[in-house]
Amino acid sequence: MCRHLAYLGPSTTLAGLVTEPKCGLYEQSWAPRMQRHGTVNADGFGLGWYPYIADGPPRPARYRRSVPIWADPNLPDLARTIHSPAVLAAVRDATPGTSQDECAAAPYAYDHWLFSHNGSIPDWRQLPGDLGVRLATADLLGLEAGCDSALLWALLQQRLRAGEPPAGALADVTRRIAAVRPGARLNLLLTDGRTITAVRHGDTLWYRGGLDDVPSVLVASEPDATDGWQEVPEGSLLMATPRTVRTIPLAPVRAVERTAPHDELLLP
Repeated sequence: MCRHLAYLGPSTTLAGLVTEPKCGLYEQSWAPRMQRHGTVNADGFGLGWYPYIADGPPRPARYRRSVPIWADPNLPDLARTIHSPAVLAAVRDATPGTSQDECAAAPYAYDHWLFSHNGSIPDWRQLPGDLGVRLATADLLGLEAGCDSALLWALLQQRLRAGEPPAGALADVTRRIAAVRPGARLNLLLTDGRTITAVRHGDTLWYRGGLDDVPSVLVASEPDATDGWQEVPEGSLLMATPRTVRTIPLAPVRAVERTAPHDELLLP
């Protein structure tokens, strides 16, 4: 499995989000409290952040390693000095049979998007054929790593490049994969630095609004030790900004036709 988080709000340090909170993402690398599959997340980690956001969405920066997050001697200095109003970070527990290099660690990136997958897709190499999806040769050769998360990101990128709204893209891809891989676990986080779109399918997902009336939102696989967390229902899509959070039940898999347009997939 994996653990991940996404944040939007006032500019803060990476340390304040990742390494400092009690029971936060850093501790979840060796002592997750709610993880149902796997025991530690020691197969790498990644930090993604946006520079100060002014008029347009900037390209995010990333720092990824294939070592456990606690084993990187560079992280403490980076985490205490880098500030950002938008962050996506993850610690990895690799799916068996996937690559172990740092390119397999989330977040994945395309243009102004950052993406993370918390879960596992059985028999993922055969997934495009089973979905009836044709990926361009350039997309297949451009996979960042040999793993289910990288392939999932390629499928989502195809939709984002075509102009689909992120909520519809995540909902549609989740439903279609669940239909052909009933055992798949698909907890997804996607951000453009201004919004967070997420799916809970197969594992836990929580969110917390701003404290002390400060507009912000934090979405994570599991809560840290602070108060104010709310659980996202299983089988739900989450759409969030620093001021608003909305969850929508996803339609049952059996009710979704493969040819249904993506906007129908948001209906209960």
